[in-house]
Amino acid sequence: MPGVKALRGSAHQPRHFTLRLLRAMIETDDIPPCLIRIDREGRWFHKGLEMLRRDFVRFFYEHMEMDSRGRYVIRLSNQTCYLDVEDTAFVVRRVVLDSAEEGEERLLMRLSDDTEEALNPETLHVGEENVLYCRVKDGRFPARFLRAAYYQLTERLEEEGGEYVISLGGKKHVFPQPPSPRSLP
Repeated sequence: MPGVKALRGSAHQPRHFTLRLLRAMIETDDIPPCLIRIDREGRWFHKGLEMLRRDFVRFFYEHMEMDSRGRYVIRLSNQTCYLDVEDTAFVVRRVVLDSAEEGEERLLMRLSDDTEEALNPETLHVGEENVLYCRVKDGRFPARFLRAAYYQLTERLEEEGGEYVISLGGKKHVFPQPPSPRSLP
């Protein structure tokens, strides 16, 4: 029977190593699917039907984490399941300029979990197909900018010395540029 010899170990692969490897494989794949999918627009679906109850969606967001394999998981009590996420679980729906205390300017993002948080411009980056991303929730999660939010953000861009910058609170932040076709493999 193929594979049985590998479980017994060999001179090159001791039995304790093989059992550790097997145990690690079982532990990482024992999380069942939630049967929930999040599309690239941030819409949640359960068994193919869109989840319209925002209170349920917000509840799941509050219990969402990323596991060591980079999967989005929901942990409730002692149960865990993984989500099928098309791109990112969080999307930026809207960006507005906000004057915080003492005249500080910041860009406030409205996220797909119905929360708002200030954009950290240092986390902006451009991904495949020139999609703009940032980090949210204290840097724990990536977020994809929807087209409307992207355009709201680019209204703040200024050209300076061949680069685009966003000025906030007296500081200038260089807007990330997509990789040039020459730099791609």
